[in-house]
Amino acid sequence: MLDLIKQRFHKLVPAVDFCSLRYLVQHSEILTVRQNIAQPPIHHYDEGVMITIINKGGLGYAATSDLSETGLRQAMIKATQWTQLNQPNQLIDFSKLTLPHQRGEYTSIVKKPWNSLSSQAKFDLLYQESAQCHPDDKIIDWQTSLRSIQTEQLYLTNQGGEIQQTHHYLLPYIKVIANQGVNTQYRTLGGHGYGRQGGLEILDDIGFFGKGQQLAEEALQLLAAPNCPTTIMDLVLAPDQMILQIHESIGHPLELDRILGDERNYAGTSFVTVDMFGHYQYGSELLNVTYDPTLPEQLASYGFDDDGLPAKKVYLIRQGILITPLGGHLSQARAGLPGVANARATNWNRPPIDRMANLNIEPGETRFEEMIQSIERGIFMQSNSSWSIDDSRNKFQFGCEWGQLIEKGELTQVVKNPNYRGISATFWRNLTQVGNADTFEVLGVPNCGKGEPNQGIMVGHASPVCTFSPVDVFGGA
Repeated sequence: MLDLIKQRFHKLVPAVDFCSLRYLVQHSEILTVRQNIAQPPIHHYDEGVMITIINKGGLGYAATSDLSETGLRQAMIKATQWTQLNQPNQLIDFSKLTLPHQRGEYTSIVKKPWNSLSSQAKFDLLYQESAQCHPDDKIIDWQTSLRSIQTEQLYLTNQGGEIQQTHHYLLPYIKVIANQGVNTQYRTLGGHGYGRQGGLEILDDIGFFGKGQQLAEEALQLLAAPNCPTTIMDLVLAPDQMILQIHESIGHPLELDRILGDERNYAGTSFVTVDMFGHYQYGSELLNVTYDPTLPEQLASYGFDDDGLPAKKVYLIRQGILITPLGGHLSQARAGLPGVANARATNWNRPPIDRMANLNIEPGETRFEEMIQSIERGIFMQSNSSWSIDDSRNKFQFGCEWGQLIEKGELTQVVKNPNYRGISATFWRNLTQVGNADTFEVLGVPNCGKGEPNQGIMVGHASPVCTFSPVDVFGGA
């Protein structure tokens, strides 16, 4: 199919300033065992093309699932018509925009392919883990699942650009719910954050086997635990909560199209403004945040974004100072700022917009034991359970599944319903400790939503354990 698409594109490409074709085919499968019973497998297949044209200062695009010569020709005609219709009303003159015409390839590293095991063998793995999730009748619901996604993408331009990228993803999932009277508690695998590029080898890499029993025992512990105290204390966050903190209070505020106002009617704005880059003190000197598409296992690693821009590691925040926004080629031109290769589309029938990609906190030098021993009175929280943040991504309150008090340098009492609140603009300045590489975990968010119509997309986050002090902590209902 790829060769056929190439032949048809080069035969049909119109005489315009710029024309690109983005072809995407996606296969996915979800296998689930709930309460030791296999659920019907879910299969999904999708395939189509997006045509983008720039001509005489106007920009237009059109998508189609008709990959015949006639279908592609009609999409090019529609995209060309849109350039003529919207040219008088464009925010910028697209004739001044220089889009890349790169050539290259990217392929996920897979050691144990999804199809190397039969469906029955994969269900057997899920049965095995599901059976460990029910050690007590207070466990009222539980499920284990595996979601596999495979995509193949081809990007062509009218001046010889040609990029081929193949991605393989695996998203394992476990959830265990415990109940006694009006008290319900649950534990999940990494707060829904375990998803990586690769194959079935990921199950061993993240220690999937045995997690069901551990999560069930922790859910039962939470049932018997007192509520989290309401006070001000030191807060230690595990990587599976740090990813939500990064996502909501660094990632979204730094999206350049949001800063420029594009998302105002739907996803909101940002407390960050264009004039802050280069000098604004976003966090303490311990805070180093990177856009890093080079870690092969992360969800949003790739060679090129969907506008054909080559991807490379860039510091967004270095020693606490805000440096670079999350803006792709178009937003960079509009704002007059440097950015990163993060223009991505969730599917063939959506245009690329600024997304987080892989947004990580670089490890520090402190061991986990040293972090705990240094705290007189604090709390350790794991696994996000709820989040609320205002439209400008500034004031927030987040909840976790698991809390454990820290008293005189030791982890002590488990507490349920732990929450904390803060303000993005000051919270990161209270970062007092950053864990070393031994505490660093690669995780991600599989369903970041943005754009109109909505584009749900996978983003990667990796972080060490971090300490913040002081923080307003409180118990939930």
